[in-house]
Amino acid sequence: MDQSTYVDTVELAKKSGLVILARVMKMEPVDTATSGSLLPAHRRYYAEASTRALLYGKSGIGGSLRYLVDLPATGEQSAAELRGKDVFLFASPVPGHPRQIKLVEPTAQQLWSPERESRIRSVLRALVSAKTSAPVTRVRELAFVQGNLAGQGLTQIFLDTKKGPATIAVRHQPGRAESWGVSFSAVAAGASMPPGKETLEWYNLACFLPPSPPQSAYVSGSFAAKQQAYADYRMVIEALGPCDRS
Repeated sequence: MDQSTYVDTVELAKKSGLVILARVMKMEPVDTATSGSLLPAHRRYYAEASTRALLYGKSGIGGSLRYLVDLPATGEQSAAELRGKDVFLFASPVPGHPRQIKLVEPTAQQLWSPERESRIRSVLRALVSAKTSAPVTRVRELAFVQGNLAGQGLTQIFLDTKKGPATIAVRHQPGRAESWGVSFSAVAAGASMPPGKETLEWYNLACFLPPSPPQSAYVSGSFAAKQQAYADYRMVIEALGPCDRS
């Protein structure tokens, strides 16, 4: 069974000039003496496929496609099991050869399923949206401000991203569990909700925030305020969960 994760899909899509739904028509093994380095228990194949749909791409492609792919020697994605089945191809065009593509990674072929198609289409929509967030590049500052009531306060974590500033806000209210949210803009007041899991906003935090605030981050306030800011940062990291790749 393919074990690709949401993170795998995002990172393949970001590398790709083409994302194609195709039907495998032919698989021929490539001579191992000329196939180069391979993952363990994999073989390299010359593949021919018919184009079903171009999900993303700025250049045209042909109705039939040719490419090299590395496949497990056994399992549902082995060459023998893939003939006649639909797959997703994360690829780059070959200039001047519309029927040839190059996979962005030797294994950048995924077996079709309704769930995988829904995930890929969702990722592609997010990546091309003008409103999409961007990966965090730096944790700039942490600040905790005590409120007027005991147990009340606000931690703000100021970030830089590839598109501009972002802010994480952690709110403390008496008798309630802390809550947090993120704003991928200069308006910190918009940081009302955490990002949903398996969204581009979640990816841009979970996969790019360091496990602890870096030494370069400025942390303001008293010793107690700094301790609270550090604790809130760690809480956010735990809430985001791991950036799982296969």
